[in-house]
Amino acid sequence: MGEESETASASASASADLHLLHKIAKILNDTRTSYATHNRKLKELASLRSKLSPSGSDDESPPLRRFSSVFFKALTPLFAAAQRRTAAAERIVRFVAEFACLGSNSDGGDSDCDEFLDEFLRFLIPGSVAANRNARFRACQIISEIILRLPDEVEVADELWDDVIDCMMVRVRDKVPVIRTFAVRSLSRFVNDPDNTDILDLLLEVLPLEQNPEVRKTIVLSLPPSNATTQAIIDCTLDVNESVRKAAYSVLANKVPLQSLSIKLRTTILERGLADRAVNVSKECLKLMKDQWLSNSCQGDPIEFLKYLDVETYESVAESALEVLLSEGLIMPSDDKSIQQYISSADGEARDESTCSTPSIQLMEPEIALYWRVICRNLHKSAQAKGSDAATAMGAEAAVYAAEASDANDLLERILPASVSDYVVLVKAHIEAGPNHHFASRQLLLLGTMLDFSDAMLHKTASSFVQELLHRPFEQELDEDGNSIVIGDGINLGGDKDWADAVSKLTKKVHSAPGEYEQLILVVVEELARPCRERTADFLQWMHMLSLTSLLLENGESLHSLREKAIEPEEILHALLLPGAKHTHLDVQRIAIQCLGLFGLLEKKPSEELVRQLRVAFCRSPPPISIMASKALVDLGMWHSPAEVDKAMGQDLLSQFEDENIDFVPVDLSNAEEDLNFKMLDLLYAGLESEDWRAYTESTENESVKAIVGEGFAKLLLLGEKFPNLPASLYPFVLVKLISLYFSEESKEQLRFKQCLSVFFEHYASLSEKHKGYVSKAFVPLIRSMWPGIDDGNSKNSSYVVSNQRKRAVQASRFIVQMMQTPLYKSPHSLEESIQPPLDRTEEGLAIRIVIEMVSFKAKKTAAEKAYVLALCKTLVLLNLKSSEQNVIRLIKNLLSRVADSAYSEKDLLKEVKLVLEHLKSLDDNPSEELSQDEAQDEAKSIFESLGVNYDMDITAPVTVPQTPAPCSTRPAPSRRRVRRIEESSDEEDEEETSPPPSAPNTLMTRSHRASKTAALAKIMASKVKKRDTDEVIEEEEGSSDVTAEDSDESDE
Repeated sequence: MGEESETASASASASADLHLLHKIAKILNDTRTSYATHNRKLKELASLRSKLSPSGSDDESPPLRRFSSVFFKALTPLFAAAQRRTAAAERIVRFVAEFACLGSNSDGGDSDCDEFLDEFLRFLIPGSVAANRNARFRACQIISEIILRLPDEVEVADELWDDVIDCMMVRVRDKVPVIRTFAVRSLSRFVNDPDNTDILDLLLEVLPLEQNPEVRKTIVLSLPPSNATTQAIIDCTLDVNESVRKAAYSVLANKVPLQSLSIKLRTTILERGLADRAVNVSKECLKLMKDQWLSNSCQGDPIEFLKYLDVETYESVAESALEVLLSEGLIMPSDDKSIQQYISSADGEARDESTCSTPSIQLMEPEIALYWRVICRNLHKSAQAKGSDAATAMGAEAAVYAAEASDANDLLERILPASVSDYVVLVKAHIEAGPNHHFASRQLLLLGTMLDFSDAMLHKTASSFVQELLHRPFEQELDEDGNSIVIGDGINLGGDKDWADAVSKLTKKVHSAPGEYEQLILVVVEELARPCRERTADFLQWMHMLSLTSLLLENGESLHSLREKAIEPEEILHALLLPGAKHTHLDVQRIAIQCLGLFGLLEKKPSEELVRQLRVAFCRSPPPISIMASKALVDLGMWHSPAEVDKAMGQDLLSQFEDENIDFVPVDLSNAEEDLNFKMLDLLYAGLESEDWRAYTESTENESVKAIVGEGFAKLLLLGEKFPNLPASLYPFVLVKLISLYFSEESKEQLRFKQCLSVFFEHYASLSEKHKGYVSKAFVPLIRSMWPGIDDGNSKNSSYVVSNQRKRAVQASRFIVQMMQTPLYKSPHSLEESIQPPLDRTEEGLAIRIVIEMVSFKAKKTAAEKAYVLALCKTLVLLNLKSSEQNVIRLIKNLLSRVADSAYSEKDLLKEVKLVLEHLKSLDDNPSEELSQDEAQDEAKSIFESLGVNYDMDITAPVTVPQTPAPCSTRPAPSRRRVRRIEESSDEEDEEETSPPPSAPNTLMTRSHRASKTAALAKIMASKVKKRDTDEVIEEEEGSSDVTAEDSDESDE
């Protein structure tokens, strides 16, 4: 009876569980249709749970666990099925998470709900580590939904939370991106917990390594504001994905207050966001600037906002931010504020045009000066644009545009000073206030370009003020020894490029008639040049005169516009610039060399004296002057062409670029006795080779001759079609040097130069097939020059240095392969049917060059040569060879067979060669077809001629060497006999040695390299060798001097 009752009880329990399962499944099925049914279904499901665990009974736990087990069973198909993320499944997941948090979100709480939550989390944890992808995904998804919905006061066992956190931290590195996303969402709830600092460390670690943009976005949104995370969030503003960049700006707006950011970070955020190419990102940045920074932190005051940006250091960023705010209509000057309020009468009242008393000036802060300059420029542009629209429109539309232009002009007139004299007094007051108001003075100078100087009296007042500005000398100070030191860059007027531009713009506005600008500056230059001609001027007077000359030459259109003025162009060159370039003071030489370069750009053809002086300054002067001379020569070469610059010398100049067969020896510019009778490109290339020219001073702004000349050569190669007189050998030669500089250690210090080269390489190979031919031709010389122990003999560096040099060489080889595989830019006028490019511009041509380089190394190699050939073979695998080039495939197979024959003892190389040969065999359409010897030679000769390669197939005929070590000969070979045979042999170490008549074909063997080494050692140890044989022994010993320990070990085996 007991057994029957137990069976009946079990059957009843199973029937009840099945009935409960159907009810739960029906509820879950109903939630798939719409979110609107969730509230009602939550109540039904909660009612089912409460019926199984009546309050006050002693057996609450078993019924609740029974409900949990049935509920989990009903939910199992959601985990097991490999289904897509459908809307129905997402509704079920949300409903399940809401049910798990149902009791926790209520005011009173429920112990049954808390216990069910614990059971549910314990059920989900194994699923998060399951092997099935969908099971892990659903478990992590539900866990993240539960964690994000739970209130802070929920009671969950600490051990359970620790298990959940540990599982999610593991899932952050899951191979499925969507699982990583939900794992990060789950951890975002605990990232602020001081007890879980490892979560934040993990997120910061995986963020820069994450490949999926959605996961990166989730991580960024999960990061809390702190000193450790701010930089990581700002770095994401440069992410390649638009949504990640937008998320970064959203986090900065909502979590990071303006005051917690440094000035550098504030300007970086605005500079990147306002200039972002994606409209959504720029709008998010504008929202950050408008709602958070301007409205909340600055109470809508644009002046206060500018104070957070340090306008004197980051003027362009602050100017861009103001322009965006103006374009959005977020700031506009009020009626009671204008520049006129800083100009008042002696009695303190505001001035107007009828006031004659001396004004009293209130000095502006830098932010205020920049603010009014941007406001006035915006109004000036708006008035001009609306006026132009009114002139082209008709009827009512024209009247509307005219009214808008009139309103903008009225507002501009109300803001600007009442008269030109007031404006002059305002600017003078700021200039005389000292260097602390230099920035505000420059902003006010730019305001003058919006004033009207057409009246004669106004023009006279403004002209007098402009002349005062032009006569204003460099500011100076005394050092500890009492020597005068120029404040500023020592080149531009006032020691500042921006100040010189502001003075030039104001001068052009005041003297806008044709020729007036040049006439005014030349009059001042002629006046300042008098003491220079009389040799009574000090170096400051020379620099002042030359800075004005530089300002004139920069803004001049041609030398014709300078004729019939106070000083003729020829007089400027011979009386001012050339003597200045020979001055004893280096600062005078530097600015004079810059003026010579500008003067040469205005000439129709460069003059001989100018070019000669620039060449001498480039070759013989200290770094600051040689840097300026290199800039001038590069600009002249790009403007007039290198051939035209060389022609200006009036004599035949030498060039090593014109002959490909000579060994190039760069000009030694450090040798004062070196003959400089070389063309301009040879001299500039010497700047790339000179090692002692990397020195630079603070005045050069970390520039160097190498960087300037390298950038010039990059431009020359990019625009090579504009210079047809350049020798073809120049391009691969210079490419080799530029790529080696790009991968060298010293380029790390020259960030601008490296950035320039990266842009150049990105576009060079894609512009023309001819460029690809130059890249292919540069491969072998480049890798040979970069690989230690090849061209430079035995490398004396440490193994660490040699390893790094080899890594850079391998990077360079892969970089060139990538350039060769870069697709060409398609021109809109190009034909759809592409023409087959010549062989020397394809990857097949590069493959032949690489294989020929590999074959050039004989069987006896040094350790450096072995590593070099192996690296070449690995590079060969990266090339995409076409099966259509059957003759090339056969030739490469033939050459690689020779490499395999000579490398039978090098296992690594032989393995790589066999892989390439198997690939080539798959590309060969007729592997059984063999050409006759004459046909093969003619075909190879034709290919070599198309590549410009000298290679003789007969001279380097392959030697038949077995792939496995040959058995030792059974014939006795005493040491005396061995020595005599070596004495009688020729100088060729690889000549075949025949044995007595063989009994089987496999007894034919060649003299192995191991036997050669043994024979050489025997010759060295023999004490009774004849004197006439000593030279041969020494010669063979020298030939084996490069054998490393690795080779010695092989010979000892």
